[in-house]
Amino acid sequence: MKVNPSYCLCPVLLCLCFLERGYEASHHSQAKIISRSHNATHNHNQTKDGETEVHHRPKRGWIWNQFFVLEEHIGPDAQYVGKLHSNSDKGDGSVRYILSGEGAGSIFIINEVTGDIHATKSLDREKKSHYVLHAQAIDLNTNKPLEPESEFIIKVQDINDNAPKFPDGPFVTTVPEMAEVGTSVFQVTATDADDPTYGNSARVVYSVLHGQPYFSVDPKTGIIRTALTDMDREAREHYSVVIQAKDMAGQVGGLSGSTTVNITLTDVNDNPPKFPQKNYQVFVPESAQVGKPVGKIKANDDDIGINAEIKYSILNPEGAGMFSISTDKDTREGVIMLRKPLNYEKKKQYSLHISAENTHLDPRFSYLGSFKDDATLKITVGDVDEPPVFSMDYYIMEVYENAKVGTEVGAVTARDPDSKNSPVRYFIERREDKEVYFDIESISGVIRTTQLLDREDTPWHNITVMATEEDNPSLQSHVPVTVQVLDVNDNPPMINTEDEIIICESTRAGQASPATVKLFLCLTFSLTPLFPGREGEGDSTASIIARRRRFHRLTQELYELPVVVWDDGEPVLSSTSTLTLRVCSCQRGTRVKICQGEAFLSSAVLSTGALIAILLCVLILLAIVILFITLRRSKKEPLIISEEDIRENVVTYDDEGGGEEDTEAFDIIALRNPAAAEELKFRRDVRPECIRPWSSRRLARGRLSPSSLDIDEEMEVGEFIKQRVAEADQDTSVPPYDSLQTYAYEGQGSPAGSISSLGSAGAHSNLDYNSLDDWGPKFEKIAELYGEEVETASESTEKAESEKQT
Repeated sequence: MKVNPSYCLCPVLLCLCFLERGYEASHHSQAKIISRSHNATHNHNQTKDGETEVHHRPKRGWIWNQFFVLEEHIGPDAQYVGKLHSNSDKGDGSVRYILSGEGAGSIFIINEVTGDIHATKSLDREKKSHYVLHAQAIDLNTNKPLEPESEFIIKVQDINDNAPKFPDGPFVTTVPEMAEVGTSVFQVTATDADDPTYGNSARVVYSVLHGQPYFSVDPKTGIIRTALTDMDREAREHYSVVIQAKDMAGQVGGLSGSTTVNITLTDVNDNPPKFPQKNYQVFVPESAQVGKPVGKIKANDDDIGINAEIKYSILNPEGAGMFSISTDKDTREGVIMLRKPLNYEKKKQYSLHISAENTHLDPRFSYLGSFKDDATLKITVGDVDEPPVFSMDYYIMEVYENAKVGTEVGAVTARDPDSKNSPVRYFIERREDKEVYFDIESISGVIRTTQLLDREDTPWHNITVMATEEDNPSLQSHVPVTVQVLDVNDNPPMINTEDEIIICESTRAGQASPATVKLFLCLTFSLTPLFPGREGEGDSTASIIARRRRFHRLTQELYELPVVVWDDGEPVLSSTSTLTLRVCSCQRGTRVKICQGEAFLSSAVLSTGALIAILLCVLILLAIVILFITLRRSKKEPLIISEEDIRENVVTYDDEGGGEEDTEAFDIIALRNPAAAEELKFRRDVRPECIRPWSSRRLARGRLSPSSLDIDEEMEVGEFIKQRVAEADQDTSVPPYDSLQTYAYEGQGSPAGSISSLGSAGAHSNLDYNSLDDWGPKFEKIAELYGEEVETASESTEKAESEKQT
């Protein structure tokens, strides 16, 4: 380590100081000892004579100098630190000094007799600034401590052995160009490992070694500032500044360190755009496509970034109407694009006045003038042989269907836009996947049909017509042509018979059916007399109206209805179709009429969860039944308890007979003559031949009356009763006891007549039972019963009228 030569005399001076201070301390110690002994004698005598006792605080028994040691000692001998001495030491060598603590025995050694302390190694304050040690005096005669152990500190005294350092260097920073003098750029800070509280070893001063006259630095704070005006980035962009830090306040002999600060000037918009020249020319052929670039122009700007962004514009209206200009962000060029088609025959040259200006202006540099520049661009239009041009962008033509082959549909026209005006030829583009319906005359451009057209098959046809110059067939142009096929009355009207037509049983006379007949055209139609029709109001539908009150599904379920339909076209076309009507018992209260069977099926559709729940319930009930049967069987006891028990067993049955009326449990025919029984026995499952069809049915009622029984008036009631008695006597299946059969007869010719409703079935009533239909669902059954009679009469009447009309 470098040491200043001025410090070579320090060890000698320190030795003299320590000797002098050691002498003063020794003399002072002797004085203290004497004073302490005198005081002790005086106090002792006073206590003895005056019998008074005064307590004094005992004084410290250790005496030593304050210890300091210089760092970085390089002398040949050990460095003297200081001396330890005790008041109890008489100098006769009976006291031994012991040193312990940090560095004791290795760095610091002590003379056990004299108490002198020396440092045997060179110390570095920056590594360890002080050491904590303990001292103790031992009586060699008793080998006991004369005083308690005491703690003291040896401090390492600093010298200037560390130069200032910049731990984070080198540095990089920026400052805007054209900044004012004194603008803060950056601050550097150096560190010194020496003791800042002792001397000037750690006092640092900053200075510029390299970078003047552009930058300066504050000696105390280390802040770097601009020192020159109008520093232009375009002239010089990068600067390397070297800053020095020196300790000892910059005095001679101080240690120093340096660092480099790289400073870059950032751009500001202090330069306007400039065109390298004022006039430009460009050649553009008239065939140039609209929206495509036709030329470029560029203005230079010395700035960079957003400060160099340029906006181009065309100033004159003539040029702005035909061309547009935009800025390429990468190259900053003005790209000129064509806005409208060029025509050499109309205009051969254009002049554009173009300006370029910055988009981001800095008001601090407005004094430099306008940040824009102008230039003139002349565009020369070149003549090019162009393809023919059609008179229209697209064509729409019309032709009637079923027109004769060769019928003219329309014509297209095109011309050569060039000055030579070459003849034009026309063609139709053909596609292999499409059938050819049209052809075009190559010279006139007239389009004609090649096949019969059907509007119902293809109402629109799209074709593309191509025009070429006769002199240069490679130049082609195209135009779309749309041909609409107009309709003629060539299709008769048809009825859609796919939909099901339902006639409800409760339909009234004059009421429209729930379903309508769908027609393919809104046309006139005619129905049969049983179901007259009603023309739809422009909706291609017709309603079917019933002419009778009710229909019966069981009587007749299906009706076939011929329908004649004709249109109002020219010529008039008609067709006949047969509709099938199905009679159903419709649901009430619903808009859509469907049969009850279908409604039941549609309503019976259950969700998957409901089906699973029902299945689970069935399984649970089945399990309960099986369990119940099993328990019943397990409870039955056998009639014979044991096979070894051979005693007679009486089995008791509690069955009770049916008595005299029980004719089914026991058959007593076996008691009679079997042959006679077989001859006279009647079968119970077949009616006897001697019994009339009406007798068994009417006898069940319990009484006979002329209104309820179809008995011939000439037959006497007595003969009928005798016949029944004979049948009862000959019946071998009756019980062996007498049976009583009672027959009652009202007689005939009662003036009061019968009040029973059973005999009024054939009577005709003039009452109107149609009002029962409006009474609600509770009277529905009554309305049906009374409605049948009216319907039967009306059916007979209608049938007779129909036969007459036929």
